[in-house]
Amino acid sequence: MFSGLISVTQTGLDSLGLHFHETHADPAKMAWAAATTYRLFGFESAVVPLDMCVEASALGAEVDFRGDAPAPTFPVVVSPLADSPSDLSLDVSGEVTKRGRIPVVLEAIHRLKDDVGQEVVVGAWIPGPFTLASQIVNFVNLMKDVASSPGEVGRVLDALTDLLVQVALAYRDAGADFITIHEMGGSPGVLGPKAFQSLVQPRLQRLVAAIPAPRVVSACGRTDRYMPLLAESGAEALSVDQLNNLAKSREAVGTSVLLFGNLDPIGTLANGDEASVRSAVRRAIGEGADAVWPGCDMWPPVPAANMNAMLDEARSLGS
Repeated sequence: MFSGLISVTQTGLDSLGLHFHETHADPAKMAWAAATTYRLFGFESAVVPLDMCVEASALGAEVDFRGDAPAPTFPVVVSPLADSPSDLSLDVSGEVTKRGRIPVVLEAIHRLKDDVGQEVVVGAWIPGPFTLASQIVNFVNLMKDVASSPGEVGRVLDALTDLLVQVALAYRDAGADFITIHEMGGSPGVLGPKAFQSLVQPRLQRLVAAIPAPRVVSACGRTDRYMPLLAESGAEALSVDQLNNLAKSREAVGTSVLLFGNLDPIGTLANGDEASVRSAVRRAIGEGADAVWPGCDMWPPVPAANMNAMLDEARSLGS
């Protein structure tokens, strides 16, 4: 059992005496934290970065690392860079992988490969182009312009795709064994199939094609009706969340791609009991998951007992 998204627990952070906000700008702490889920529970991957603001901050967005939060809380972009797509000017030329915290992530990947890379897969992930756009452009206006100014939205998505290609290739060169593209905000289950096909799918296909295999596309929402569209991305695997009907998704794509999912990271893993976690693992496997993944980023407060139950049940079923 493994994942291609953020998989850090409060238990793991406590074992190192770390606060979550400390891990985002320090490559050693980032790597140590990412490895704890394997070291403590046997999770078969170690994945960085540990927040979804890396690329946005490299473009100049201010990030709140939530250092004053009483519990581990994911960082957020403080404010968008532009009010609308037409207001946004992007420079993605030159060595963009030297900007912001991208070098921190690259060094963390190197450290993970040296530390646990002979024992588990080391993954890295990037946001999808629309998900990244939603961080740096006023979201309400971005969604309005999907319908009213698709050309401007497409211009922004093209530039962001260029950026994400560079970042993903740098992560692979640093030693990441696979890349997950987390298009949570731009999935057909969120945007609808028409907007996805016209705006997101072509950029997603270009992004996937530029990255060496293996590649995973992660999409949120009720996507089971649109799985063939996601499969056309060209990725070897698709990761879906708890709103997805895995059985219908498996029927839709057959064996053309691997299907990962779809444990509810909050309702089941963090807030459920051990019995509900085991039941969710059995359901996911029974409905056709090739690997049991949390449906999104792991919520750090997940109890250790639930982590152990999840891994134990998955092992007993051979996933």
